[in-house]
Amino acid sequence: MQPDEAQTEGNGDDTPDTGEGGTATDRNFVSSIARGFDVLRCFRPDERRLTNQQIASRTGLPKPTVSRLTYTLRKLGYLVQSDTDGSYRLGAGVLSLGYSVLAQMEIADRAKEEMARLCEGPNPYVTAALGERHRLQVVYLAVRQTNQAVSLTMEVGARLPLFQSAIGRAILVGMSEEERTHLLHMAIEDRPESEQQLRKSVSDALDSFAEHGVVTSFGDWRKEVNGIAVPVRAPAGDRLYALNVGGPSFLVTGEELLEAYGERLAASGQMLSTVG
Repeated sequence: MQPDEAQTEGNGDDTPDTGEGGTATDRNFVSSIARGFDVLRCFRPDERRLTNQQIASRTGLPKPTVSRLTYTLRKLGYLVQSDTDGSYRLGAGVLSLGYSVLAQMEIADRAKEEMARLCEGPNPYVTAALGERHRLQVVYLAVRQTNQAVSLTMEVGARLPLFQSAIGRAILVGMSEEERTHLLHMAIEDRPESEQQLRKSVSDALDSFAEHGVVTSFGDWRKEVNGIAVPVRAPAGDRLYALNVGGPSFLVTGEELLEAYGERLAASGQMLSTVG
């Protein structure tokens, strides 16, 4: 079960992009850089190559704009072009950026020990992960998978929706009200038809955390997935993560997660938040 991939949207060359950190009136926002990252985000975990046409379709950018962006990214080593069909794959430049980030995340190493302990619980089908927010998604930084034949297929780099998944909701709960409101408005702007559902997601997350010490997502992201999560604030206080536990809903019930793993998960989150 791979997490859903959000498709990014863009616009023409002469219109500033809007989104997190930049608006149409924000003169400090460099739209060309944003579009370059939109191109890189098009690649999904199960895909090796994309054409300019596929990238244009996913980003909403004109094909001539995409051609210039892929040419530039290829020159910089972030994309590699096939000699046979002209398609692109991610280059070593992207990998080096990723490893540079992971190398700074000491918390991911410490989280692995806690995730291992969490997965030693009564249900052998439980998995655990540590994630950090990127835009309106959560990116997995560390994963502890079960060795059972039936399990959630998760890996480092997988992305989950911020408002529907337990790990995303935990990050929302850990934010200040101002940050949370800002992201809620972003999500509503992106999906105005889901405003009521998005607001309820935030409200339910806050209520669940107040009552249980964890947030929940029982079939809200995917019907076949149950999960609980807690926010994790880096000891230095400058980064917010979340730690989750979950599994296939037909093997791991929401009741079992709360009763058998809730207190343990809350304790793990607290430990990771206070130990440097």
